Amino acid sequence: MSINKETEEAANLQIGPTSLGMVRIYIETQTTQIPMDFDPDEADQIAEELRASAAQARKTGTQRNTPKKNKSGQKAKR
Repeated sequence: MSINKETEEAANLQIGPTSLGMVRIYIETQTTQIPMDFDPDEADQIAEELRASAAQARKTGTQRNTPKKNKSGQKAKR
């Protein structure tokens, strides 16, 4: 599976602090439970990556939804 391949899999995602001062990302599907613990600095890095990815996704989505223009600069008919 790659990051661009769509899937019908469903999962629950929980994120929160643990009693040991870690940040846990917990993923649960019908068949699997994946707890992943990170120290706060690692969690900050993950958050930065998420924000950067969200910003890039917004740009990609905007480009995909922008009407194309023909050579004369007018919106192309679809």
